[in-house]
Amino acid sequence: MKKIQIKEDVIVLVDLFYEKVNQDSILSPIFNDFAKVDWESHMPTMYSFWNSILLGEASYSGRPFPKHLALPIKEKHFERRLLLFQETVDEHFEGELALEAKSRASNIA
Repeated sequence: MKKIQIKEDVIVLVDLFYEKVNQDSILSPIFNDFAKVDWESHMPTMYSFWNSILLGEASYSGRPFPKHLALPIKEKHFERRLLLFQETVDEHFEGELALEAKSRASNIA
């Protein structure tokens, strides 16, 4: 198990999480069918978002909440997203920033 320490660790976390999202029967339809996420452009934004939160890098400047308002998401979607995120962290990382990632994800949900 490794600690989240550098940008590359955050990239691994984000990639593994969204791999689960894309395979999930509850979340994949929201991201792929409804929102039609352009993953090539979305992933760097997510790397930047999580690098800013976990590593203090001031690379993200956006407002994620308004973008999500139009999505047909319910409590079950938030719960599933949080579960997958926490699973991903627990499967691959440990330490203070892993705990911080899970805490922040919970607050975001």
